[in-house]
Amino acid sequence: MKQRTLCCLALAGLLISEASAQQFVYPAKGQSPQQQKSDEAACYSWAVKQSGFDPAKPPPPAPTAKPPTTATGTTPGAGARGALRGAAVGEIAGGNASAGAAAGAVAARGQSRRQNVAAANSAQQQQAAVTQQKQASFAKARAACLEGRGYTVK
Repeated sequence: MKQRTLCCLALAGLLISEASAQQFVYPAKGQSPQQQKSDEAACYSWAVKQSGFDPAKPPPPAPTAKPPTTATGTTPGAGARGALRGAAVGEIAGGNASAGAAAGAVAARGQSRRQNVAAANSAQQQQAAVTQQKQASFAKARAACLEGRGYTVK
């Protein structure tokens, strides 16, 4: 559930940033619609070269190095390590090592799953931030070019 919420928030953030990144161009020096179209195309190309980012061709998501996991999504050995810790605590606390081992294994697997999901979400958020930064750089370069050609850009 948390993963879905985080993914939805990240997607909403990207959509908001794209909507706020829309630029309005006004021909302040009376340029014709044809001239404005030509200037916008030239500035688009220039902004792509300057920023290294083309909004029409965003880079594909970078593959993230996933930690090795079992079929249940846990890190291999997490259950065994948890069982060892649980057995030690169970033996000391109540003299029941087997119950402690079972509880420790379950707890360790749950923790391992949460850590693996958190790591994956963190990587997605970092990538979204980099893309957003590149979009902002492109928009700034395009605006600079258009303003240099006599347009008002907001």
